[in-house]
Amino acid sequence: MQESEHQDSQEQRDLTPPSSEGAARAIEEEHPADIALRLEELEFEDQLRIIRSMAPGDAADSVAEMERHERVELLERLDPRHAAALVSEMSPDDAADILEELKDEHALNILGRVPKEDAAEIRNLMTYDPDTAGGVMNTEIVILDERLTADQAIQVIRTEIKDKEVPYYAYLVDAQERLTGVLSMRDLLLAPAGEMLMDMAKNQVLVSVTFDVDREEVAHLISKYSFLGIPVVDYEDRLLGVVTYDDVIDIIHEEATEDMQKMVGAGSDETVDSPWTYSIRKRLPWLFVNMLNSAVAAYVVHLFEGSIAEMAILAVLMPMVANQAGNTGQQALAVMIRQMAVDKLDRKKCWYAVFREIKIGLVNGIFVSLIALAAVFLLTGKGLLACVMATALLLDMLVGSLAGAGIPLILKKLGRDPAQASSIFLTTLTDSLGFFFFLGLAQVFLIAR
Repeated sequence: MQESEHQDSQEQRDLTPPSSEGAARAIEEEHPADIALRLEELEFEDQLRIIRSMAPGDAADSVAEMERHERVELLERLDPRHAAALVSEMSPDDAADILEELKDEHALNILGRVPKEDAAEIRNLMTYDPDTAGGVMNTEIVILDERLTADQAIQVIRTEIKDKEVPYYAYLVDAQERLTGVLSMRDLLLAPAGEMLMDMAKNQVLVSVTFDVDREEVAHLISKYSFLGIPVVDYEDRLLGVVTYDDVIDIIHEEATEDMQKMVGAGSDETVDSPWTYSIRKRLPWLFVNMLNSAVAAYVVHLFEGSIAEMAILAVLMPMVANQAGNTGQQALAVMIRQMAVDKLDRKKCWYAVFREIKIGLVNGIFVSLIALAAVFLLTGKGLLACVMATALLLDMLVGSLAGAGIPLILKKLGRDPAQASSIFLTTLTDSLGFFFFLGLAQVFLIAR
């Protein structure tokens, strides 16, 4: 009994919002991401009290780690001066991302209270498309004149390091600020004191991206070359910033989430914390599209209403055909969308991928159809019905494989996101054609005889 009371007391303490003094002590031992989780569980007044008790830099880091909708609500309800103080402590790329999420009027109000130099850098980052390299790059990087020696470079780094992100690399530029080389910190520390930086980078093959390259392509390049960061340049090769591997982790996570949710017609950035009205606006249009598509399958069934009335067993078996083909198509669809997310598919590889899925669908279809043929025959004793079922199942599984592989390619060719509601279109094809194959064959071989 005492143990139960002690446990209840401990749970109550865990659920009780900490005092400002207690929170200030607690944050010294917690990572900003953990603090962000704690903040998200509290009411606004408790969030505000804890943020005020924290050092400005720690508070800014924690707010930047919060979920999108949580931090938007927090910054919109904060006094603009307090919000500006938090934004000014953030790294420019995080600050730009957060301000872009706010209403324009509120973002401008906050930005107008940020120190001019910081505000100018944030405004510059906000001009880039958030889905491009420019939109995710970090500008707090170590930039060195290529004419420096190694020991001079180390001295420059020592004086500037407190205002920079973790410096994986130093980026060399010429007098026109064009990127000429990339050196790791290890390279600099091991270099002879008088060696020129331009000589150290003389034989390098530079890998960089322009500011308008899609962020998925940036993530692919960093993964391909195992870089910790990749420089971002303009069309004259002037250095603008760097996309680092931690940004890439976020990109991969976000893109995977977007693809999964878009496949079924949900909002790409929805979470369980999103306002329910926002989710309705994102989902309802696709539900209408799905209803129209379902009407096609219903119409196909209506065409064979007489056949179903004569043989009730058809109504029992036809969902099996559509469901099996739908699952086959979903498998192909998932593989194709994943492949398109991590790799570029040229024309030859596209055709190879489609034929591969057709081959898989054919072999799987044969095995599943034989099982269905045996099962239907044993249950009904009707050999012809079993053959009709097996044939329709094989044909629809082939359709599912072809549609699952082809729909993302068609959507991309049309300039649309390959994942956008592709599952809805796939289901329409497998259901309507599955019903047509099964009921049509039944009409010809069973009812008309």
